[in-house]
Amino acid sequence: MFLALNEIKKNKLRFTLIIGVLMLVSYLVFFLSGLATGLENLNRESVDKWEATAIILTEESDKSMYQSSLTIGDANDIGAKEMAVIGQLNAVAGNGDQKTNVSIFGINKDEFIMPEVTEGDVFAKDNEVIASDALKEEGFKVGDTLHLSSSEEVLTIVGFTDKARFNAAPVLYGDLSTFHRVKYGEAADANKESINGIVVRGDSTAAITQNESLELIEIETFIRSLPGYTEQSLTLNFMIYFLFAISAVIVAIFLYVLTVQKISMFGVMKAQGISNGYLSRSVIAQTFLLAAVGVAVGFVLTLITGAFLPSAVPVAFDLITMLVYGIVLIVVAIMGAVFSVLTIVRIDPLKAIGG
Repeated sequence: MFLALNEIKKNKLRFTLIIGVLMLVSYLVFFLSGLATGLENLNRESVDKWEATAIILTEESDKSMYQSSLTIGDANDIGAKEMAVIGQLNAVAGNGDQKTNVSIFGINKDEFIMPEVTEGDVFAKDNEVIASDALKEEGFKVGDTLHLSSSEEVLTIVGFTDKARFNAAPVLYGDLSTFHRVKYGEAADANKESINGIVVRGDSTAAITQNESLELIEIETFIRSLPGYTEQSLTLNFMIYFLFAISAVIVAIFLYVLTVQKISMFGVMKAQGISNGYLSRSVIAQTFLLAAVGVAVGFVLTLITGAFLPSAVPVAFDLITMLVYGIVLIVVAIMGAVFSVLTIVRIDPLKAIGG
């Protein structure tokens, strides 16, 4: 450790450059991890609020709630201890000044998927809805009337709830009769039993085994089947993994060049009786210090950046994930130092001094 610190003090510029590169790589890794988490939350916020075990959809729906078509009668045949019916459709909603894509949930307000209202009131009449607070950031407010692209019905926002987005779209919660009028218009009465899914808590698999047209899907499986969810996650995660590899290569190149430049010095030290083990430990310790400082600075810069980002940027930093990635970055940096260690071990003192 003494040798490692002493060399860093004498060659501040060189090692500052290495720290700077590691800082930039870690900053990018941390930011991408926050972006990945934020995009995942955009898709699953409202589903996570259910705290449910599974959702029951029709077999031919391909795990898509929008494509599923059930009836309230199907729910009555399910023997779950806790269950909630839900209807879902997508639309474009506007209040005269702004327009945005929304997902409309038709629910019963006495069932467990009813959201907690953070501002305003619970829907009590037809065509009243509780909106995701994401709409507040776009200029919507309590009392706004919403005109929908797919219906002549006009909805009124009577309250807001937090963390309520589904497949990246803010959610509007209304009762089932509102949902039926929006979806079917004049044919609403004829389709008043129609729903899209049945959300359940607890072990309910046995309750639907007799109905081959229905499929019980675990919540995590349902979320991973949302359009674009898995593709987004895989893309960003692969970028992070490539950055790990790039980090190891960068450290390996820097340290190898520095080691080659100091071959004669290492030869003299080995001739004086300093062991390969001591020199190798010094290189590893040096790499650890450089990586730890670079990752720590990148971590702090990421948190500072996150504090100033506008709410429209879908970034959510998970500290545990960031700490794990930080440790991985330090480990891969140390792995990159292995090439320098092998070079030191192979140095012949006589040839190095003679050279």
